Amino acid sequence: MSAKKKILIIEDDSDILDIVSAVLNIANFDVTGSNGTNDIFELTKLHQPDLILTDYMLPGLTGGQICKLIKSNEETANIPVVLMSAYHKQAIAIGHFNYDAFVKKPFNIDHLVSVVSKLL
Repeated sequence: MSAKKKILIIEDDSDILDIVSAVLNIANFDVTGSNGTNDIFELTKLHQPDLILTDYMLPGLTGGQICKLIKSNEETANIPVVLMSAYHKQAIAIGHFNYDAFVKKPFNIDHLVSVVSKLL
């Protein structure tokens, strides 16, 4: 039996973090949540995620900035990143952050699980 894939969720809305965590746990992923970060490399070193799911609007670094940092570091560049936002037009218009997938909020649970599964 293979080990569960690890997902790190960065989301400052505790209700959304709880929902996404529950959905991905039910889908048989090992989920860790964080309400934000100013040091993504510390979080990735600590949790060793197979995928990172981040909201765009966060306190401190935005999800876009987090994604750019992950993708520009050779130790983390291969970790798939899914960017989520209720403000998808603004997030996309601001610039491309090298994310692997984008999920618009509000999201369909089946679509979210499908996007994560495909990337893993």
